[in-house]
Amino acid sequence: MPDERPQVPPAAPAASAALSGPASDLPPAPAYGHRSVAEVLTSAAASMGIGGFANTLKLPPSQRVCVVVADGLGRNLLKQKSAHTPFLRSVIRAGQGEVPVWLDSAFPSTTAAALSSLGTGLPPGQHGMVGYDVLDPQQDKVVNLLGNWDPGVDPNDWQPHPTVLERAAEHADVTTVSLPQFADSPMTRAALRGGRFISGTTSHARTASAAEAMSGSGPSLMYFYLNELDKAGHRYGCQSQQWEHQLEELDATVKRLSTALPAGTTILLTADHGMLDVPEPHRIDYSAEPALVDSVRHTAGEPRMVHLYLEEAAGTAGRDRLLTAWRHRFGSKVWAFTRDEAVAGGLFGAVRPAVEGRIGDVMIAARDSLALYDTRRSRPTAMEVVGQHGSLTKAEREVPLLCLTAGGGKGGRRRG
Repeated sequence: MPDERPQVPPAAPAASAALSGPASDLPPAPAYGHRSVAEVLTSAAASMGIGGFANTLKLPPSQRVCVVVADGLGRNLLKQKSAHTPFLRSVIRAGQGEVPVWLDSAFPSTTAAALSSLGTGLPPGQHGMVGYDVLDPQQDKVVNLLGNWDPGVDPNDWQPHPTVLERAAEHADVTTVSLPQFADSPMTRAALRGGRFISGTTSHARTASAAEAMSGSGPSLMYFYLNELDKAGHRYGCQSQQWEHQLEELDATVKRLSTALPAGTTILLTADHGMLDVPEPHRIDYSAEPALVDSVRHTAGEPRMVHLYLEEAAGTAGRDRLLTAWRHRFGSKVWAFTRDEAVAGGLFGAVRPAVEGRIGDVMIAARDSLALYDTRRSRPTAMEVVGQHGSLTKAEREVPLLCLTAGGGKGGRRRG
């Protein structure tokens, strides 16, 4: 079938060079269309021979593909903690052939944006999930895009493009294996709808369900989600023993999949974003400093990627005054830039008109180990979160892509 999705121009290799002034030191945009999370499911579908998709990541041909997403597994963390992942370490050591061993997350490097790019094959500027919470211009209010959707927001209107799972379900058995609470969540309906949903409360239960779901004789595409690592990171930090324990559980889960799934099944392990720890003294309530919220009507985003929406009367002078205040307060610890600079630099990919107003007039991305809060609207426990993500640092934006072949009870074969 023809690919009717909007055509997304490739990100320029040096997208940040297009920016001028103080924002010119922004890192390059994610490699949308080349080497990002948006190419994982589309390449998987193409590797199965499903028309309308491009195998951009050069995945090996296969009748069955299981895409495992480990929420919060950054490339840097996987390298740092390799002693806790003997099975994954053996996969990496075996080599990946033409398949990349790392990808870019979406921008912001947060679950709502990245999983939506994975689910739709599109950059955030197209699917519209441009942050953890963002402004809904139609309601003039900040709405959450992950676990607490506003009743005034229809997921299918907010993200109107067909998902990869929907399109692939016309040609193959498509299954999502995840936690029960995500079966019909607004996030699932927005970006990961399509096919069957099978729930399991533990990784063992999800592994058994996955093996049963893929046991048929026809082509099969599976999205397999694990969130335990991300939860441990937020609560205890990604340098904690609790996080390392969950990493060991992840390693064991992928090993079990490699033996439980039918022989010849391609298993892809990737993630939505990485993570880093922010010490308590570096968690700052910016709303307590008047200059940092001068002329700001709404605040949104996440602690490492803040959206600031200005009062209409503020104009260009108010915007520039706000940028100056943030740069004076934090210096090189943040990137402070405008919506226009972000769009020109390709951070969100190609941006459709309906999405532009959801993006902050001014954006603040943490560069150092820093977390920024508006305590006027955040929950009381928000500043207790240790592990953080959302910004443009390598620790947050680089995620792995590992490829192996299930052995059907004989152990997984590493792609070489």
